[in-house]
Amino acid sequence: MSAATSAVLQPGLRNKALLSALLFIAFLAAWQWGPGMFGIPQFIIPSASEVWREFLRMLGHDRLLYHTAITAMQVGVGFVLGVALGIVCGFALGMSPSAEFVLSPYILALQIAPKVAFAPLFIIWFGYTVYPKILVCILIVFFPVMINVLGAVRALDPDIVRLARAFTANRFQVFWKIEFPAAMPSLFAGLRIAATLAVIGVLVGELVGGNTGLGYLLTVAEGAGETAKVFVTIILLTVIGIALYSLVVAMEARVLHYLPARARLAT
Repeated sequence: MSAATSAVLQPGLRNKALLSALLFIAFLAAWQWGPGMFGIPQFIIPSASEVWREFLRMLGHDRLLYHTAITAMQVGVGFVLGVALGIVCGFALGMSPSAEFVLSPYILALQIAPKVAFAPLFIIWFGYTVYPKILVCILIVFFPVMINVLGAVRALDPDIVRLARAFTANRFQVFWKIEFPAAMPSLFAGLRIAATLAVIGVLVGELVGGNTGLGYLLTVAEGAGETAKVFVTIILLTVIGIALYSLVVAMEARVLHYLPARARLAT
């Protein structure tokens, strides 16, 4: 990007950031005073200040940072393992039509089966440990990554592969120099989707059979009717998801630096 183009884009970016900040402030103001204006009691929708006070209380009394770290760790591990499995399966099925024909029905059946139903089964197998939550996360993350990689490999122009083979490229060179780079844009599109789903996978496991993590705090708060505590856990789960999504976006900008800047900024 040239210096002139950057100078043109910077004011636009600043205006968008300012608009986003003003919208956030307006949201906080509506949250703080809106329920009281409409006569909604605190136990239904607590004000923003009440949620903040509950957050501070949970820091000291409910080991909030510990439970947040447990959930974040499970999300990170499940995301990495699910992405790795999705990439391997996506390339394997994309490069082998026979394997795709044989395995696709079973992978599709695994995706269609409700993930909530697997959580109790994993708890029976592995007990009340981190493994059921990570496994549910892997199941949810795996499919969008695999489908995006598979679609990218399918869409690759076979003439490019034939040209590379004509220049005596071996199978690994074709994969590393042609197929893998061609799949990168679709892979990162799948990673964006997976980043938003990873938190859901861990939360499902914690809600079904967790004794640690934000899902556990959410279950305790729901049982006690503590609405402010529910809001705190939901917000922290959202923060974890946003942090993971932002990490994916940052990696995408670094890896796909050769794409037009305008296309990256529009995403």
